[in-house]
Amino acid sequence: MKQYVVGIDLGTSNTVVAWAEAGASGAAAGNIGVFEIEQLTGLGEVSAQPLLPSARYHPAPGELAADTLRLPWRDSAASSAASSTASTADTPAPVIGKLARTLGAQVPGRLVASAKSWLSHASVDRLAPILPWGAPDEVAKVSPVDASASYLAHVRAAWHHRFPHAPLEHQDVVLTVPASFDDGARALTLEAARRAQLPTLRLLEEPQAAFYDWLFHHRDALQAELAQTRLVLVCDVGGGTTDLTLIKVHFEDGEPQLTRIGVGNHLMLGGDNMDLALAHLAESRLATQDARLSAASLSQLVERCRVAKEQLLGDAAPESVGITLLGAGARLIGGARSTQLGRDEAERIVVDGFFPAVGPRDLPRRSRAAIVEFGLPYAADAGITRHIASFLQRFAAQSREALGVSAHHADAVSNGESAAPPMPDTLLLNGGVFRAPALSARLRETLGNWRQAPLTVLQNDQPDVAVARGAVAFALARAGHAPRIGGGSPRSYFLVLDEGGDARRGICLLPRGTEEGHEVQLDERVFALRLGHPVQFHLVSTVAETAWQPGEIVDLDQDAADFVRLPPLATVVARERGANKARNEREERPVQLTAQLTEVGTLEVRCIATEDASQRWLLEFQLRRDEAAHAANTGDDVRHASLDHAIELIERVFGAKSSKVDPKEVKRLRAQLEHTLGARQNWDSPLLRELFGALWERAARRRRSPDHERLWLNLAGYCVRPGFGYPLDEWRVEQLWTLFDDGIQHINDSQVWSEWWTLWRRAAGGLDEAAQEQVLEAMRWLEDAASSKQHKLPFDPARLGNADMTRLYASLERIGADRKIEIGERLLARLQKPAENHQSWWAVGRIGARLPFYGSAHGVVPPEVATRWLDAILALDWKKVEPAMFAATQIARMTGDRSRDLDPGVRDTVLRRLEHGNAPPAWIEMVREVVTLDNADTGRVFGEALPAGLKLMGA
Repeated sequence: MKQYVVGIDLGTSNTVVAWAEAGASGAAAGNIGVFEIEQLTGLGEVSAQPLLPSARYHPAPGELAADTLRLPWRDSAASSAASSTASTADTPAPVIGKLARTLGAQVPGRLVASAKSWLSHASVDRLAPILPWGAPDEVAKVSPVDASASYLAHVRAAWHHRFPHAPLEHQDVVLTVPASFDDGARALTLEAARRAQLPTLRLLEEPQAAFYDWLFHHRDALQAELAQTRLVLVCDVGGGTTDLTLIKVHFEDGEPQLTRIGVGNHLMLGGDNMDLALAHLAESRLATQDARLSAASLSQLVERCRVAKEQLLGDAAPESVGITLLGAGARLIGGARSTQLGRDEAERIVVDGFFPAVGPRDLPRRSRAAIVEFGLPYAADAGITRHIASFLQRFAAQSREALGVSAHHADAVSNGESAAPPMPDTLLLNGGVFRAPALSARLRETLGNWRQAPLTVLQNDQPDVAVARGAVAFALARAGHAPRIGGGSPRSYFLVLDEGGDARRGICLLPRGTEEGHEVQLDERVFALRLGHPVQFHLVSTVAETAWQPGEIVDLDQDAADFVRLPPLATVVARERGANKARNEREERPVQLTAQLTEVGTLEVRCIATEDASQRWLLEFQLRRDEAAHAANTGDDVRHASLDHAIELIERVFGAKSSKVDPKEVKRLRAQLEHTLGARQNWDSPLLRELFGALWERAARRRRSPDHERLWLNLAGYCVRPGFGYPLDEWRVEQLWTLFDDGIQHINDSQVWSEWWTLWRRAAGGLDEAAQEQVLEAMRWLEDAASSKQHKLPFDPARLGNADMTRLYASLERIGADRKIEIGERLLARLQKPAENHQSWWAVGRIGARLPFYGSAHGVVPPEVATRWLDAILALDWKKVEPAMFAATQIARMTGDRSRDLDPGVRDTVLRRLEHGNAPPAWIEMVREVVTLDNADTGRVFGEALPAGLKLMGA
């Protein structure tokens, strides 16, 4: 039997644990305690604290004596799990908690913070060791998932030390997440818990947890406390996110009934942004005139400003607080610089900047704010009150119903503007930022002005621990010991259809409001599931209040619904044993889909065989790669009218009976395909992938002649480019990869070599890091062998295709930065030779680019290296070396991430050259500010035009 109920708030800034006895009732049910977590609070000092800072410090070898980092459970099995990083002489174990934060404020570049924010950032590999972001190479790195796991493992170790008779993994554990976390981020949170040896737990949304805490503490007087309440706005502003939830209150038989009716979209905006804004002001006074702080030093300064903010916005705030930024290494003391931050400045930047006194119709601005620094996709508009106005407008209809307000107020007012949305009558504030009286007062006043009457404020005296306590209250409510909040799923989920037409459509899998554990089956819909192949289902979700029905087909392009793409779901259904071998590769099986919101709070989708309901296949989220890279323009999937004839042409050349085809016909195949299908550059993604399938089925006959091999490599690479971005591309490239070890047959044909390297350049985006490393090693071996005077290669090295190899080198974005530097330096050395192809400058530009085409942002070449390469490009005559201008643009491009961006002075130099050289305005804009590449320039980065209609997210 489970002895305890445990609530864990895995926060951006702090991790908090609360607990109670399981099955407690009566007086005992009121005893929800905060578990004080033993942690290092100083060197050699261990103390039990209610807050465990969600921070890791990665010390340098020999920096800290082992005896000063001893924890009470050091020699226990939990100790190794708590570090989540192997400790060796070269990589000491990390420090976790309060001491980690203290050390991180003193030494730049070694503090892991805001791991929770990185969990929801899809443009990086969240399972890769990327934190501390922007830290030097010698600093040990950890993934966002493993960093989160290490905080949970520390909690587990501390719990076991205090309750050895009741292992944490055997208790009723509730872990909280932002209500705005999508299912991908929730799945990663569960993965972090699994790595911390907490495999069985429930997830609960943080705003609900905060309200559960209030409900629990007022459970004996709820009728009186909520008598005047009809609609509660829970506003939870933590370290990394702003989370908004609306809860309807109505009474039945004198008892309050609570229903969640609205949840906000993911909003990465919180205390971290406020600290960063103050750090910008401090930096303007600390940095020298010709240089700004490094990413590591800025991170240190942010920690200092966090402490200053809490002092300047707290009770009895001083007039000013001193900020001291220590030097690094030997300059730790002598390099210190100091400045002052004033109380008035803090109020102007934080209160006015993040809680502006705006009107209820003032919606968020889309322009990028100047608080993007650490590679995280912070909200473009820092005004939290504007985001609240947008949120309330989105749920106006259900808010009116909850408040009993007539609907005619929703009509446009006479001046053409939208009417102000109905206002909640009650407010619950949560999150560490509201410890500052100035912030809570500003929000109360602003909402009161919108409502034209004061709001009832539900007092939350301990916002730091309310979410953890509320998680325990939720578990007790499930057992019948406290009120429950209803509402079911906060989102509606849709399966994106692959069909013709210009508009995207989707089938509703799970309507908003579906209760957890309730399985929804789409009885009216049957899908064809391919056997022996991975299948992917692309999903979107929305928090819109529309009452869709399961199986309903809807337009996904309607702006009002605000659909958000989720990571794709995937599975592989194996063939039945004993199946007829004559059946072709495309055998399909009819299935229906079911969906449910699980008790742990995540979406679960299954395929069920129509002829045997006992056969079920779970669809799982694909989280390892950047989900945005899987986005495809599924609205253009119209089968080409001449596709069958094109496949007949391919069969004639590469089919089983084609050995006697005239060689001239082989050479004419590409022209015949264009005559049949139209100009090759207009072949769209669906057509290209169908053609690739036809080519792949005939790959075994590609070696019949040099012409066959040349043609097959050319067409296959062209049809699979860029290796990702369309459903099942990962599977296609995995199949293609099986040919790499085979190599080419006609090794004395230089054009075959050229097409071989081009094939892998085109498919590189679909290869994982291990495969790219293998490609790199193969090329390096061949180049080294070819350069030897006594080479033993069975072909003329001049036929190797060096120019195409160079382009392939530049396309391997998943290899480590050190490998990229090595390649770039070799290319620069070659470019000193007059005979070298000028296109190699394109390769240098791509290798040194600030924003990868498909790779994770953490793998870019360091700015100091890229700046050195840029110096070589700036020395060129750009009129004579055409690729140089775009190469310089890629290296100097602005990303908004200080760890990747070049020094502003360097970018200014590039801007002047671009303007003087009459560069396209889009290139100039790329260097000046954060922008998205247009289609033409995305193709230029890739090295050739992308498939017509392919839309790559985040390019």
